[in-house]
Amino acid sequence: MGRISKWKRLGIFALLGLLLSWMVSCSAGPTNLEAESGTQEVEFWTMQLQPEFTDYFNQLIATFESENPGTTVRWVDVPWADMQSKILTAVSAGTAPDVVNLNPDFAAQLAGLNAWLDLGDKISPEQQQQYLPKIWEAGTLDDTSFGIPWYLTTSVTIYNQQLLEQAGIPLPAAEDTEWDQVSTYENLAEVARQVREATGKYAFFVTFVSEDSAEVLQSFTQMGVQLVNEEGQAAFNTPEGLAAFQYWVDLYKEGLLPREVLTQGHRRAIELYQSGEVALLSSSPHFLETVATNAPAIAEVSGVAPQITGSTGAKSVAVMNLVIPQSTDQPDAALKFALFVTNNENQLAFAKAANVLPSTVEALKDGYFTALPAEVTPPDRARMVSASQMEDAQVLLPQIEDVKQLQGIIYDNLQAAMLDQKTVEQAIADAESEWNSR
Repeated sequence: MGRISKWKRLGIFALLGLLLSWMVSCSAGPTNLEAESGTQEVEFWTMQLQPEFTDYFNQLIATFESENPGTTVRWVDVPWADMQSKILTAVSAGTAPDVVNLNPDFAAQLAGLNAWLDLGDKISPEQQQQYLPKIWEAGTLDDTSFGIPWYLTTSVTIYNQQLLEQAGIPLPAAEDTEWDQVSTYENLAEVARQVREATGKYAFFVTFVSEDSAEVLQSFTQMGVQLVNEEGQAAFNTPEGLAAFQYWVDLYKEGLLPREVLTQGHRRAIELYQSGEVALLSSSPHFLETVATNAPAIAEVSGVAPQITGSTGAKSVAVMNLVIPQSTDQPDAALKFALFVTNNENQLAFAKAANVLPSTVEALKDGYFTALPAEVTPPDRARMVSASQMEDAQVLLPQIEDVKQLQGIIYDNLQAAMLDQKTVEQAIADAESEWNSR
């Protein structure tokens, strides 16, 4: 069945490739209406940014149009859940917009089919260097650059100061962007023991539900595990991979993780943190607002620290970029607009408006991200801590179509080892075999 499914997927993408080839070969340039009027229109799709940022984008577009007479921008905002199906349909039908806001994972799936304009020879090395190097790399596939980095989000560690103080864990100072006591998974295990012994509660909750959070899968990369090789085959059955399997299995068997980690998702982690039952939570900085609303007493004792990582020091980041379909009949105008949206000035303005991070080096140096005000609030500290992680931030999961299937296979075998249904060695070997034979 795995092989049949694989051939079905290959057939679908082969058909899409044929459609894309036909679409490119039949592209006839600007419409007659545009040719007659002397104007060109750039159609721009974003993901679920209306109505909160309608004013921002209307002003952004108006500024671009005033600086580029003869070019207009038509903005279309697409619901988050609908974007993949809509862009896939549009690309297949030859009706794709000129600039599209996508995450690298899905964009990379179509990049392999030549769906996007290759930006490598259209954006100079000097222009490329404006963006954070590891973030630029997230928009490349086989040395082909298909995405221009836009805005970023990254998780931080939110912690309950009272619980940690009860456990004797030293807390970071307000100005610190590092926290030695809880910086890696290795010392997290010791903190988990101290919290459990001193308070009877748990240090943290991380889910092993296959279709939920990828936090555990990301931890493998942070621990130095290569998940797949260049051919897409399993590469995790190594000493590093075995150590990562053993780490999570040991935490569970020692009673340092709630039993619900096998059956409940990240939402349960949020519930437990807000009720004061866990001391640490990996979440976005925005979650602090939710805590303040739902659990003000917990919010008052909450602090913010960097992400927990592994031996590599790598931090996870979610990237939004802009891609330009190969079929666009306005490649120059589309590229000019995409670079305008993602320049230092506009990235900084949007990052401040949306409480996200910019992907350009200069915008990230702005005092808004590097200095704390006289009266520090948790959101202020979260912003600075989040920005300070960008030097080590990267997209941690491989850009492959079936990454969720990979997650499911690894999580299912981890659960089997946690429940003593398999040894750790058998679990990792079975995961390798299952992935390679899918």
